[in-house]
Amino acid sequence: MKKPGLQLTLQTSSLFIGFMVWVLISSLMPYITADIPLTSGQASIVTAIPVILGSFMRIPIGFYADRFGARIIFLISFLILLFPVFYLSIANSFLDLVIGGLILGIGGAVFSIGVTSLPKYYPKEKHGFINGVYGIGNIGTAITSFGAPIFAESIGWQGTIRIFLIILLLFAALVFIFGDRKETKVKKSMMEQIKGVYKNATLWFLSLFYFITFGAFVAFTMFLPSFLVDNFGLDPVDAGIRTAIFIIIATLLRPIGGLLADKFNAFIILMFVFIGVAFSGILLSFSPGIAWYTVGALAVAVTVGLGNGTIFKLVPLYFPEQAGIVNGIVSAMGGIGGFFPPLLLTAVSNLTGHHAIAFMLMSEFALVSFVIVIFMFYQDRVNVEGKIIEGVAEGMMITNKNKIIQHVNPAFTRITGYSQEEVAGNTPKIISSGKHDKTFYQEMWKSIHEKGFWEGEIFNKRKNGEVYKELLSISPVKNNVGDIIHYVGVFNDISSQKTDENNDKQKS
Repeated sequence: MKKPGLQLTLQTSSLFIGFMVWVLISSLMPYITADIPLTSGQASIVTAIPVILGSFMRIPIGFYADRFGARIIFLISFLILLFPVFYLSIANSFLDLVIGGLILGIGGAVFSIGVTSLPKYYPKEKHGFINGVYGIGNIGTAITSFGAPIFAESIGWQGTIRIFLIILLLFAALVFIFGDRKETKVKKSMMEQIKGVYKNATLWFLSLFYFITFGAFVAFTMFLPSFLVDNFGLDPVDAGIRTAIFIIIATLLRPIGGLLADKFNAFIILMFVFIGVAFSGILLSFSPGIAWYTVGALAVAVTVGLGNGTIFKLVPLYFPEQAGIVNGIVSAMGGIGGFFPPLLLTAVSNLTGHHAIAFMLMSEFALVSFVIVIFMFYQDRVNVEGKIIEGVAEGMMITNKNKIIQHVNPAFTRITGYSQEEVAGNTPKIISSGKHDKTFYQEMWKSIHEKGFWEGEIFNKRKNGEVYKELLSISPVKNNVGDIIHYVGVFNDISSQKTDENNDKQKS
């Protein structure tokens, strides 16, 4: 495969161009509505419509990026985008804007190409940072939000759109020349990959998280230009600059979020992210003036930027074999998360005269996500502890406080011959050899309760009836108030060791 640095630069630049094209309509909406009369509802639909295809197409594009490589999928995407860009430049009706905007969504769908392709070039310890760097391509939306109104003032919105025809052709050529023809490709079918992941709750939790973080990013990007003009009386250029600042902050913090996720526990970072989004939503729901609205919007930019980078550290970590389809599903949910808020904000504004309910809903979704992150954090810790237990060489037996066997590890099965299913629900007597009297066990349990452990040699019996000697330690596990809830026994088979010692004594 070609140099990782070259592919990271090329694919990030390609995402940059895709996102520049993706937000053409929303960035130029004040100028478009001056020539094409639209109701507020129609304007909201036209603004949100590119997100539809930009969301749902991420699933097949992510899959095919894994199947055919980033080079061919970026190239095809740019060639397809030539049509809606040209069509929009000659649009003169609401229907024209809907048709062009729908296909324009491919510009947002290309996101799933790089997050699927680039992790192939780097070790997993860098996946968060690399996907975060790739995500900087989101700043393309800021360039269009800032630059398109300036060009529109000089050459009109139609001429501004036509500039992107040249840009798309240029980058299609760059991808064709410098794209990696030898990228590692995955040949599994789409249905096979979907069947392997759709029942996994982690997939849907990550999708919800990205629905909130990237959805908020897209929604604010699409909604801010018109919202700032209509509600605060700003001129389109000023609104574009403010929107660009929001986008730049959220985008530049994305690799920082990925880097933090590489260095620390990603779930802890997400806890801070969703608490931040929740408080920002509460602030915005009070319909503040421009100063406090700016604070709330910038707080959203910081938190969702960190969150976007963190989430795509977790995707390749949990789904290394189905990266294409999972990246597509998760990123699609993020795009869908950006589709509904503009429509919701408009509907709420028409019904109530303000946007408080919509911003409060964002806050509530963030709080729900915060609770789920806490659950996943502790579940992850339990899973790690479970893997440690499963992987140790010593046999382990875990009972409840009534000494009923709850769990044994593979080493227990290897030493005794009994499987988990055969011993669960029984007491440790199932492996008792009968060689020790009642006093032996009384002293054992006395030591456990008085000293907190017992360790010594004991004879036990395998499933095949063979008696063997083991070195056993037993400890109680207590809860926060000091009550015993489990007993844990750890042992080694030392029968062969004892045989060797006896042979050495006989020789000497």
